[in-house]
Amino acid sequence: MTSMISYLRVSTAQQGKSGLGLEAQRATITQFAAAEGLEITGEFVEVETGKGSDALARRPQLRQALAAAKKLKCAVVVAKLDRLARDVSFIAGLMTNKVPFIVTSLGRNADPFMLHIYAALAEQERTLISQRTKAALAAAKARGVKLGNPNLAAIRGSGCEAGKAEADRFASSVLPIIAQVRKAGASALQQIADALNDRGVATARGGSWYPSNVRNVLARAEH
Repeated sequence: MTSMISYLRVSTAQQGKSGLGLEAQRATITQFAAAEGLEITGEFVEVETGKGSDALARRPQLRQALAAAKKLKCAVVVAKLDRLARDVSFIAGLMTNKVPFIVTSLGRNADPFMLHIYAALAEQERTLISQRTKAALAAAKARGVKLGNPNLAAIRGSGCEAGKAEADRFASSVLPIIAQVRKAGASALQQIADALNDRGVATARGGSWYPSNVRNVLARAEH
């Protein structure tokens, strides 16, 4: 049975602690290995951003995965290409290590050149989403939508029912922005959270957005 090295990555410490995304990636890779007759001989898990020219230097688990794969003369397998990066230059840099990569969503026999093409498309998509969400946020501000939560102190000091009511009001103020972000091209919870963070929109508690926060806001809209 052919060996392979499994590499999983989430982009924030909170996701790493909660396991958000990791189990889904592990399940995808495990199912792929079983279907393709591959044996997972090592797993490396990273909790780090994929952005920046020094991304590889900040991802020791990926470096170890590359070293292990090179030693075993096998491939590194990821669930999706963006678990490596959405950056073409970063993908190109990885190729210089002469370690083959398998992306389960692209199939076992995807040509390395195609990885560059898909990375270029992902990079373009990220740029377009960023541009569109900036325009959406500007439009929301122009309509008078207030971003963040002006009544944070009230939430923290209020009772349970008052807190729920304020949470509902906050959700109502953010939902139009989320709608614009979705219209701009973001669909996954992580994409929406990233877009809100990139535009400086605070959560109800004044912090950063994570998929769980987005999910909670969307859930309130359904009640």
